[in-house]
Amino acid sequence: MNAIIELVNDSGTRKLPLKRQFRHWVTAALVGASHPQRRPRLGIRIVDEAQAAALNGQYRQKDYATNVLSFPVPPGFAAGAHLGDLALCASMVASEAAAQGKPPADHWAHLVVHGVLHLLGYDHEVTPDARVMEALEVRILAGLGIGDPYHS
Repeated sequence: MNAIIELVNDSGTRKLPLKRQFRHWVTAALVGASHPQRRPRLGIRIVDEAQAAALNGQYRQKDYATNVLSFPVPPGFAAGAHLGDLALCASMVASEAAAQGKPPADHWAHLVVHGVLHLLGYDHEVTPDARVMEALEVRILAGLGIGDPYHS
């Protein structure tokens, strides 16, 4: 499987993972979730905190910035192989990684995997669903050589 991603950096941040790293993380999530498409597509937009807060307010009615937002293609909408889009807040990823004592690349990988799973329909709003999604995230990240983000 080779995911096709469109990567846009609107954050002004210079030190970001490379596009090939994002593609690797996306592909790992898709393979780990047994996604059947051979060349799925998605967009990844790197945003600043103001943009993250605006998107979170507009689409989730939450008045704060968040680290990752997922915008899946609505059910029944003919989008071919396009799964949807992710928005990741660069400054939040960096500050969370520092606060949690994690390598920034590991936190980027976790949030990309997390976002892709949302695009595929996984959720964590209720405990049983959260357990399933988190277990899948942990397994995918382990395959990338990254420790359990929920118990580190």
